[in-house]
Amino acid sequence: MKNYAIWIAAWLMLACASTKQADKINLNDVQVAQKLIGLEFSEAKIDTMLGYLEENLQGYKQMRTFELSYDTEPALYFEPFPIGFEFPKETPIHQWEIPDNVDLPENPETIAFLPILELASLIKNKKLTSVQLTEIYLSRIKKHDSQLLSFITVTEELALEQAKKADEEIAAGNYRGPLHGIPYGVKDLAAVPGYPTTWGSAPYKDQYLDQTATVVKKLEDAGAVLLGKLVSGALARGDVWFGGKTKNPWDLSQGATGSSAGSGSATAAGLVAFSIGTETLGSIVSPSHRCGVTGLRPTFGAVSRYGFMTLAWSMDKVGPIGRSAQDCAVVYDFIRGQDHLEKTVKTTGFSYTNPSDINTLKVGYFQKLFETDSGKVMPQFASTLEEFRQLGIELQPVNLPDSFPFEVFDIILRAEAGAFFDELVRTGRVDQMVEQHRGSRANSLRQSRFIPAVEYIQANRHRTRLIEEFSKAIAGFDVVLSPTFGGNQMMITNLTGHPALAMPTGFDERGRPKGITLLANYFDEAKILQLAEAYQASYFHHGKVPTGVKGQ
Repeated sequence: MKNYAIWIAAWLMLACASTKQADKINLNDVQVAQKLIGLEFSEAKIDTMLGYLEENLQGYKQMRTFELSYDTEPALYFEPFPIGFEFPKETPIHQWEIPDNVDLPENPETIAFLPILELASLIKNKKLTSVQLTEIYLSRIKKHDSQLLSFITVTEELALEQAKKADEEIAAGNYRGPLHGIPYGVKDLAAVPGYPTTWGSAPYKDQYLDQTATVVKKLEDAGAVLLGKLVSGALARGDVWFGGKTKNPWDLSQGATGSSAGSGSATAAGLVAFSIGTETLGSIVSPSHRCGVTGLRPTFGAVSRYGFMTLAWSMDKVGPIGRSAQDCAVVYDFIRGQDHLEKTVKTTGFSYTNPSDINTLKVGYFQKLFETDSGKVMPQFASTLEEFRQLGIELQPVNLPDSFPFEVFDIILRAEAGAFFDELVRTGRVDQMVEQHRGSRANSLRQSRFIPAVEYIQANRHRTRLIEEFSKAIAGFDVVLSPTFGGNQMMITNLTGHPALAMPTGFDERGRPKGITLLANYFDEAKILQLAEAYQASYFHHGKVPTGVKGQ
């Protein structure tokens, strides 16, 4: 027994020595690593660093032994607002005018595609119950979603329970407002107790989070009915998740794009009255554009992200996707503002005025992005710009900042995503993700480990300069028009945190939706929604039944 104890002690000492030896960093290690960051130090200087580098490594290892919950944010957080910016004063929820003269259509498909305020009228005036409306949408989900793949989880039992409660409250005279009894879907980055929150990714497909996302709670308080969890591309990338590829209901051979793929697809297909999406780089705007719906990406900090998966703390935004600008305005009004649970959230004002009052708006457009190299307006935008002019809008040219290292976007996003998904990478569970190609989210997370902290901070310093330059460029305008994917517009405005609205402007020669993006200054969501609603009141490119679900 004594010899055995000696053997064990010797083995432990050897193992400890081997571990320490493995932690030793030598000259060659540093020389090879230098290539990853584009620097070169002399051998003598490297020799002076070795002790520091080994101490750093021990610090990393010690830090990893302490668990971090998903809702633990960094102590340093992003404030995108330029020097001297004045935050809006908090305003109460708008008094939405619900029409009284809405007739109940006989066709359930027609009902499914009605605007929110018309659905609200039918429910408020007891021409349609919330349960009936919920059953219409549940029936459409069962009929169409096997093709679209827009839902990850259908919360049928919860939806019918909430709808029944809404009907009972309304019958008792307790009407909460325009969202009372209205069914919707939320992107499956949001936590809802009792249901899986999969983040669209195989490693998390059985994950249950015991919290309620603030946006879900606010909509519940407004009386809305949750139909289910909509597809997010895996870990908020693209339209591919562990169950397949979410389709564009206007062309079932085409993906909905991402990562709010399910939100865009389900809203366009009339499977929900509206939906909630998130955006880091185009994840509300892109599927809205592709699927022919209207999507609002609010100002960074206007809507709480509490209870949502984080991709990038300094870039993520939560917003509504609807079949019209007015639908987005109604939903945004109920989800905006402080919750005291997520520290980037600000007080918000929302002075939504009559959409006919647009002649006072000063509207710019990124002229060069609409034109060919020869200076002619691109054919796909000519009619749209003319339609705005026909509304009485005088479009004035605006220039985008062009002297900027745009690669900083990837540095910031990947570093922050790498931190949030640190455990996923270190445990190797990242290998379970469906996509593993060079451009996949899985590979992006792996390489994030090699982004130096200094470069991340430098990228954010360049970002500060971009915020000042872009804010100055559009400061004299209420709204600025841009091609949705023109130049670096989408990257710039996601880095700066400005609000954006994507809306349809017609169809291309293949019958697919085309669109445009409206931008505004911080917390000026009301102005882009006002102009968009005025446009949609004159030109009816929105709210149509997609060919992929029509007549089936």
